[in-house]
Parts: sequence; C-alpha cells; structure tokens
Amino acid sequence: MAKVVVIGGGWAGVAAAITAKKAGAHVTIVERMDILLGLGNVGGIMRNNGRYTAAEECSLLGAGELFKVTDSVSRHIGIDFPGHTHASLYDVCKVEPMVRNLLENMGIEIRFRSRAIDVKKNNQKIEAITLYNGEVIEGDVFIETTGSTGPMGNCLKYGNGCAMCILRCPSFGPRVSLCQKAGVEDILGKRNDGSYGAFSGSCKLNKDSLSKDLVDELNEKGVVVLPVPKEDVNMKKLEMKVCQQYALKEYAENIILLDTGHAKLMAPFYPLDKLRRIPGLENARYEDPYAGGVGNSVRYLSIAPRNNGMKVLGIDNMLCAGEKSGLFVGHTEAIVTGSLAGHNSVRLVKGMELLELPVNLACGDLISFANERIQTEEGLKTRYTFAGADYFQRMKDLNLYTTDQTLLKSKIGRMNLLNIFDEKLV
Repeated sequence: MAKVVVIGGGWAGVAAAITAKKAGAHVTIVERMDILLGLGNVGGIMRNNGRYTAAEECSLLGAGELFKVTDSVSRHIGIDFPGHTHASLYDVCKVEPMVRNLLENMGIEIRFRSRAIDVKKNNQKIEAITLYNGEVIEGDVFIETTGSTGPMGNCLKYGNGCAMCILRCPSFGPRVSLCQKAGVEDILGKRNDGSYGAFSGSCKLNKDSLSKDLVDELNEKGVVVLPVPKEDVNMKKLEMKVCQQYALKEYAENIILLDTGHAKLMAPFYPLDKLRRIPGLENARYEDPYAGGVGNSVRYLSIAPRNNGMKVLGIDNMLCAGEKSGLFVGHTEAIVTGSLAGHNSVRLVKGMELLELPVNLACGDLISFANERIQTEEGLKTRYTFAGADYFQRMKDLNLYTTDQTLLKSKIGRMNLLNIFDEKLV
C-alpha cells in the first residue's frame, strides 16, 4: 500500500489526506499543534462570490466532504456584506471536532504535537521526515501543507511582532519549510511597496465583550456594519491585508463584523482604544490574535515552486497545497489545492500521469493562473482568491463564475471528471 505523509493539518492538509485515502493510500497527517485546521479555527467564510462555484466544482469532482461539514455547521447561509454575496459563515467553535471525527472514521492517522523539522533525502527523493524529538517517519510520497506563516521571527521582522495568534508558535514550536530543507528555495510574496509578506486580514472579538444590541443583531443577521469616526479612517491600511478581496473603501470607513460564533472583525488590526470609542464596542476584547490592537500574523513567506499537478519542482516525491503552493487566500482555495495534491500523491506513487484540472473550470484556472503569475514581479504582489479582487473579475470575464449546480454538473460530466477524486487507484 502506498504510504502518504501529509505535513500540516490545516484545510489543505486534511483535504489532501481525504483524497489520498480515497485513492487507496495509507495516510498519516503530521501536525505540530494539538488541533486541526490552523487558521480555519478563526476563519469561517465560505461560498462567497466565486467560492460558491469552486465549492460546487470540487464537490462534483468527488471532494465534497469538507464542504458538507462547513455547510452543516454554518450559522448563516446566503448572506451579503460589502463586496460579497451568498456567503455562508461556519461556526469556528464546532467545525474542528467534526473534521477530526471525519478523518478518524476514514482511518486516517493523525499525529498531533509532531513538529517536522527536517528531511532525509536520497538524491532528489525524500525517504523520510524527522520530527523535533528525533523520530523518523518514512513514506513513499510527502505533501507539504505547512502554510506560509511563522515562525515568530518572521512576524517580528515583517510585521509588528508576535501577535499571539491561533498558530501558537511559542507553545508548539515554529513552522519549518521542508521543501527548503530538501534544497528547494522558497518563494516570498510581496506587498505593493516591495516589502515581504502580508498581514492576515481579520481578527476575532469575544462576542460576550460586545453590547447586547450588537450581539442580537449579529446573531440574527450575521453581519453588522459600524461607521468609523472620520478622523480614524485610514485607507492605507487596506494595502497591508493579505485578503485583497476585502481591500475596499467600505472596510476602511466601517467596522464590519461577521458572526462565526465569535465576532469576526474584518481588519488586519485595530487599535483597542479607538475600537472602544465605537458604540457597542466599549468593552471589546480580542480573542485572536490577542494583540489585535497592534498587529496580526504575517503570511506568504514560504511558497514552494510547483507544477499544475501540485508537485514540487526539484523533488521527485513531494507535493504541496494551500498557501505553501501559492499566493492563495481562503479555506476553499486550500481545500481545492489540497484535494488535487492528495489525489495526485497516489498517482505519483503508481507512476501515473498527474491530473491537471482543466482551465475551463475555476479550480483549474486558479491553480494554473496563479502559478503563471508568480513568475513575475507584479504577480508576487497579487493574491489569488475565488472570492474577489482581480481573480474573481477574471472568473466573470471567462464565464467561470456560476451558482447553477446543474450547469456545473453537465460541464464536468462532459470532461469525464465527475467524482474522479473518489476513484481508488491502488
């Protein structure tokens, strides 16, 4: 049986584990923390704008398990907020246990508190990874989904210091780039001014710290928009955000809160003293990052060069997904890239041709277009998401955006790709 080792248990990692398992592999997830999903524990936004299309495509391709989970724990479905339509907001407090149960019921091995720090390599092939405690885990193929945030030094160097975020580097140790350990140079994303990285685009407020009126409105509508005092409006902060789909003037002129179980504040950070001047937020307290008044985690500092089958260039048996595989934003984007990487990991072991998703699907076009653009200076400053900014406009221009499930099923059927991720290969 093919042995697939997935390094990182975020959305990309769990998606890769599922499709690799369905293709017939023995799958082990190596996760440095004590929970799965990483940033998915503070995210919560699904199906907004082109993410609806991508979620349906991915499900029709045979990788719908994780979308079923997020749909089942959505607190709000089909809501609109500035720049976004038909969004679902999943409950960040309920989603991780459900994903963990799903993987365990599938027979996927999960190794928590198992930080990978190095690789054992023979020429261009990785034979094993080494954990922080010296343990060696062998495999036939490896999928790196470690993300692009951390260690603490990066947030100090490229941000405002460690913001004490959900990734908890001080507690569980820093992320290590295994591709780089294997001799493949990481790519770093840039901001418009040429500096490296980008701030995570949102914070989480403790809902109990908000006024009762705000809490009631959030629970009922899913979204609350609060005007920012004119003297505090700062358009420049929009350039810092990793989430360019939210870099609209409405997000500088207003405090926008979304209900994901906690109150999701759509800003990279916001000074606490100023935040508490806004009616209803007089007692506001940050939940993640705890230093959300002064900073946030910094992302896009560890991207692997890859082909459109998600295989890392220069290593015979390593694939990548999620932010490790490009300047992608969002859970849906991670699930799409992870699903392809997991399926292709078994193809790689079998010596089969790797699957590349057609560019007349949004999922395939995103993977291909982002890979093409990352070779350019301007492309390093751009973020790629189904949910907005330049890429969502590209989706509309190419007629890739639709909410018509019947049309998508017919389209994918004509390509002979329906449920391809369900196929057992070994």
